[in-house]
Amino acid sequence: QGTMAEKILVTGGAGYIGSHCVLELVEAGYVPVVIDNFHNAIRGADALPESLRRVQEIVHQPILFQELDITDEAALQELFSKHCFAAVMHFAGLKAVGESVQKPLEYYRVNLTGTIRLLETMKAHGVKNIVFSSSATVYGDPRYLPLDENHPVGGCTNPYGKSKYFIEEMIRDLCKAERDWNAILLRYFNPIGAHESGMIGEDPQGIPNNLMPYVAQVAVGRREFLSVFGNDYKTDDGTGVRDYIHVVDLAKGHIAALKKLKENCGCKIYNLGTGTGYSVLQMVQAMEKASGRKIKYKITSRREGDVASCYANPALAERELGWKAAFGLDKMCEDLWRWQLQNPTGF
Repeated sequence: QGTMAEKILVTGGAGYIGSHCVLELVEAGYVPVVIDNFHNAIRGADALPESLRRVQEIVHQPILFQELDITDEAALQELFSKHCFAAVMHFAGLKAVGESVQKPLEYYRVNLTGTIRLLETMKAHGVKNIVFSSSATVYGDPRYLPLDENHPVGGCTNPYGKSKYFIEEMIRDLCKAERDWNAILLRYFNPIGAHESGMIGEDPQGIPNNLMPYVAQVAVGRREFLSVFGNDYKTDDGTGVRDYIHVVDLAKGHIAALKKLKENCGCKIYNLGTGTGYSVLQMVQAMEKASGRKIKYKITSRREGDVASCYANPALAERELGWKAAFGLDKMCEDLWRWQLQNPTGF
């Protein structure tokens, strides 16, 4: 085409979800410019994060990357002076629920002040389109299921969830004050799986905080057994039920959100989930099927802050974004297993 491809700033783009979104952006004809501070990314060759080095291999195109911390105001200003961004996709932040309870100030400092600095810099440079990586944790303990976007928010059970909720509120207030801003807040359910190449995926440092990376590590022999936190919940088998979504479906949801921003949509909020809840034991079974291996587990006591069931009503995203999750549980587990087998110790 004669038109220049749009540049999209991707903060935290070397992480699990960010890197999959960078890949989809390139595939969709955008030019991602990625910033990341390596808090949750492994260094590869050529000063690139390893995840993005591999994205380059998959798409056969160079990825623009700069090491940068979103709390560094001067560096952000310089970045925005160098590039003309059509929109920002904001993934950067700290994200471990348990750690946020131990270190609340660090979570508020990075997630809140980092986002404020990003928004201020956007404003200063006339960039008024943002897609924000929010979370279903903003709903707190569900009052009804499935969760739709009108469910009350803010009853969060941990500082991580609160930081997502506060950022949502900041962006909503900003859009109210500045009518020419467009923002889409995407509330993720539980992203799992990996790109089908098996080259990029979730690479938790240390002990995984999330169920599926842990299950995969047990299957591959890296961990001895899975601890299942509680089997006395009011669910079919007593274990916690969650809505798991393939990370590639999630990434495609971000592309749909970018297109929505074009309509000058103001501030919009969408759940990105499948609408189906699976219990911990169903997930273990599905992973046994995908891997052909037995997965040992032990039942232990409930974990503080966990809710019994949580799954989405994703109808609004389908209606307004034309987006719907395409991949089912088997595909999620097969792709996760391929990634785990090809990368037994991650990146």
